Amino acid sequence: MQEEKILTLHPQGKQGVNILVRRYTVIKNFILKIIHQRKEITFEELCDLAEKELTDSFDGKVLWYLVTVKLDLEARGTIERIPKTSPQKLRLKK
Repeated sequence: MQEEKILTLHPQGKQGVNILVRRYTVIKNFILKIIHQRKEITFEELCDLAEKELTDSFDGKVLWYLVTVKLDLEARGTIERIPKTSPQKLRLKK
């Protein structure tokens, strides 16, 4: 049986990618959990945490999926980049 996939969105309207729903869900839940706990986080910190927490249990390239799902969540209006932050910071969109 073929696993269910989701076509991700891109905030600039570029072509999304098809990824497995189970991988998407793991990464999405991780991103939202961390941002909810921290309120704001740099993308770099998010990457470091994801590598620490997910590498052993996740059956894919953690950072590739993190970038893909982060962009999708931005495109869907769930999270946003905080304007004029360097390095880039993320937060939940109100």
